[in-house]
Amino acid sequence: MKTMDTATAFTPLSALAGGVLIGLSAVMLMALNGRIAGIAGIVGGLLGPAPFEGLDRFWRLAFVAGLVAAPLIWVTATGAMPQVNVTDSLPLLIVAGLIVGASTQAGSGCTSGHGVCGLARLSPRSAAATGIFMAAALVTVFVTRHVI
Repeated sequence: MKTMDTATAFTPLSALAGGVLIGLSAVMLMALNGRIAGIAGIVGGLLGPAPFEGLDRFWRLAFVAGLVAAPLIWVTATGAMPQVNVTDSLPLLIVAGLIVGASTQAGSGCTSGHGVCGLARLSPRSAAATGIFMAAALVTVFVTRHVI
């Protein structure tokens, strides 16, 4: 199976297709279910202390299954698996995961909930959260590429 280095191989068509699919899934979830497509909230609802029952649990599982299936569909359609470079430092991955989890809790949502759905709803809180996400991302990239 071929791989494609996503860090250097920007393809506008695949980026557009991905954006359209993300937007479509967010609109469909809101239109059909009245729910915001925030991944943290969706997964949190599955893993929380009192798991949701019935149809609520079903749509959450279906949404997560779609996230997992997307790369498999991509490989089937293109014949190439996108190459993802992740550090092999287990301590760094653990610290990064804890920071993301704590930040998601503190910010009452994640980039998909605030950045995609919240901005589309013109939420001031989501605009502030997305600005903070972007600033943190810029600082992180600068530090990891130019300082460390």
